[in-house]
Amino acid sequence: MSKNYDVIVVGAGLGGLSTAAYTARNGLKTLIVDRHNIPGGSSTSFVRGRFEFETSLHELCAVGPEENPGRIRKLVNSLGADVDWAVDMDGTYRYIIPSEGIDADMPCGVPAFCQKMEELVPGSGKPMMEVFKLGMQASQALEFLHSPDFDLSEFGEKFPDFFRMAGHSIHEVLDSLGMPLKAQHIMSAYWCYLGAPEDQMDFFNYSYMLLGYVVFGAGQPKLRSHEISLALEKVIRDNGGTIWYNTEVEKILVNDNKAYGIVLDGRELYADHIVSNAYPNKVFGTMIDSEEVPKEAVRMVNSRQLGLSFMTVYLGMNKSAEELGITAYSNFIAKTSDSNVQQSDAYNTHEYGGFVIMNCLNTFIPDCTPKGTSQLFFTTFYFGNGWDDVTAEEYFKLKEDTAVRMIEDAEKALGISIMPYIEEIVIAAPPTFARYLNTPEGTPYGYQMNMWDGFVQRKVNRKSERYVNQLYFVGASTEYGDGYSSALESGADVGREIVSAEKQRGGRVS
Repeated sequence: MSKNYDVIVVGAGLGGLSTAAYTARNGLKTLIVDRHNIPGGSSTSFVRGRFEFETSLHELCAVGPEENPGRIRKLVNSLGADVDWAVDMDGTYRYIIPSEGIDADMPCGVPAFCQKMEELVPGSGKPMMEVFKLGMQASQALEFLHSPDFDLSEFGEKFPDFFRMAGHSIHEVLDSLGMPLKAQHIMSAYWCYLGAPEDQMDFFNYSYMLLGYVVFGAGQPKLRSHEISLALEKVIRDNGGTIWYNTEVEKILVNDNKAYGIVLDGRELYADHIVSNAYPNKVFGTMIDSEEVPKEAVRMVNSRQLGLSFMTVYLGMNKSAEELGITAYSNFIAKTSDSNVQQSDAYNTHEYGGFVIMNCLNTFIPDCTPKGTSQLFFTTFYFGNGWDDVTAEEYFKLKEDTAVRMIEDAEKALGISIMPYIEEIVIAAPPTFARYLNTPEGTPYGYQMNMWDGFVQRKVNRKSERYVNQLYFVGASTEYGDGYSSALESGADVGREIVSAEKQRGGRVS
């Protein structure tokens, strides 16, 4: 058997692209294979009429301006990718709960955010400031955990407040800080970006993400998220990497608990390192010969619950955002501010639970549509497999009815009119995402994060959960969980690990 490549990457999502960019830039012969005709996975866009719609990106946290870059801008720069970022957003989210009289338009900047919280809920400003202090320590602790040779014995001494956060829910920590319950709900509006509500979400994870949004504001590529994918693709090609599209990997070859190649179109290709952007469910379920699949890997897959899935409605409007009366980029609208109830209402059902996020990209990137127009997208979520029992006859009517209800809820909450000005409409339900992403239940969120199986636990157990040697996973199914930022970071981590391993064994690393 002769080696064809140093690294073969299965799937050109952001995780796979960032790994391939890292290994190619470091002189390793790299191949990336994807069944689609374009890179990016969720990180892409599509055109209908005179509108180009962003497929799934709401926004990225921790991008920051060029003069004060956040970790994501630094990471993308370190990979050699050239992305033109829009970063001058002055707000985080607007949270509207009509039944509770909540209309919280939350600003960027720690002092401004804390002041606004105090105005909305007296007595919450001071504990809110403590949240950001803990979030800063979470950021420093995460950087320490990222270091290749971190010593866990030093951890408690370096970060004495860490165990006040990790392993405790948002609710538990905020209660200990004396934050009023109404303020807790408002502060936790971003929970759906990580996929677990207040009683299930590890405070460490949430405070870290919230800090990134509030300090650096949100970021968006000016040419949609596909700009990131294309920039990484260019890095790979410019550094001698090979990319094959319209090519589906049939098998991952494993022998004696070591991955050594892939099969496509009946042909075997070999490499020292195999990286999968595909979920472990698919890899261990269908892509590796059953006799080579470790029992521990099967137990791991079966023990983890899949994350949430989405319905998204994309609207091209023949009115500008100003004419429509839309001022905020991210608008969260719900029947209740309690995230635990929000999740419960969306569990094992295909019924709309009354939670919707409406984004208007024009408030962030004004020229993203032709003059006098705008684009909106509406997102609601589902947990479990409630869409499995929808028949073909029910499917299209269910999508249309749900889209109408989402739009009507936004119209009522914001006091605006949307329906009469729709020029283009596209509706994507969980089965749509399942077909495109090839993920179970159509989830882009990997496995459900919770207090006993969150980032820290997965990070500490990362190597012990590598059940097949030389087989690495990137993307939403890893310790980082869902999200564009998470996918980029997971891919870069694996790239660094592979390059380090090649250096140690005297491989051809530049």
